[in-house]
Amino acid sequence: MSSKAEVIYESQCILGESPMWHADRKSCFWVDIENGILYEYSWLNQKIKTWKFNNRLPLAVRGKGNDLIISLDGKIARFNLETEKTEWLSDVVADSEIRCNDGACDSKGRLWIGTMHLKQHKGAGALFRFDSNLKIEKKYNETTVSNGIAWSLDNRRMYFIDSPTQKVQSFFFDEKAGDITFEKDAIIIPSDMGSPDGMAIDEEGMLWIAHWGGFGIYRWNPHNGQLLEKIEVPVPQVSSCAFVGENLDYLIITTARENMKDDELKKYPASGNVFLVKIGVKGILPNKCLI
Repeated sequence: MSSKAEVIYESQCILGESPMWHADRKSCFWVDIENGILYEYSWLNQKIKTWKFNNRLPLAVRGKGNDLIISLDGKIARFNLETEKTEWLSDVVADSEIRCNDGACDSKGRLWIGTMHLKQHKGAGALFRFDSNLKIEKKYNETTVSNGIAWSLDNRRMYFIDSPTQKVQSFFFDEKAGDITFEKDAIIIPSDMGSPDGMAIDEEGMLWIAHWGGFGIYRWNPHNGQLLEKIEVPVPQVSSCAFVGENLDYLIITTARENMKDDELKKYPASGNVFLVKIGVKGILPNKCLI
């Protein structure tokens, strides 16, 4: 089965990422990492609001009330959508050559966030966990491009993508302690399908994975590693996806135009735009960050 995604906003992001549904505001958020722009798209009136930051902006997740927890280069901060004030919270890494990348919140409100070297040096990144009191712990070392994170519906497993490995790794997840233990490589993605990037989990426990270089979102079964379907996206650099809409039955899809040559942009002019597609299965609401 194959469906096709349509553009909902011509954001022309250099590196669109971190899509999210905000149920209270009935809106979708995403970021352009390299331009430091946070986007909000109203589900009800299709209007766009943006905020500009003077840093790379790799991640935005829901916090308490009107807060988003965001990452700015190698730090995390709290951003209030009403006051528009930014409050610095903590360093993730002190090295200016390393920045934050993708992240997600677990069922206890802890923030998991990966890092990467600006030049993608192999093994220079790691996966960190912040508790609600901002205590930081390194939970997984020597990653290269830390990307998608998702938890199984019973919270007994965490799925994690380090993009250049071409794998989704499955870890046993201790929900109470917030610890992970490697279980297995759950999904191995052939290189001719692109590299795995951001991902989301549906109510059936299947993973929807953005394939960078693979022109689409692919639905995979993490239990047996089987490919189930593909959502076609008419651009090569597909970066992430999230379930959105009041019934969580749409996928919003971010893309990028990073490092694309003029002839490639001419061939794929929608690169960097944000896409939407209605699908036949629902997602689940993202966990809020309790930092």
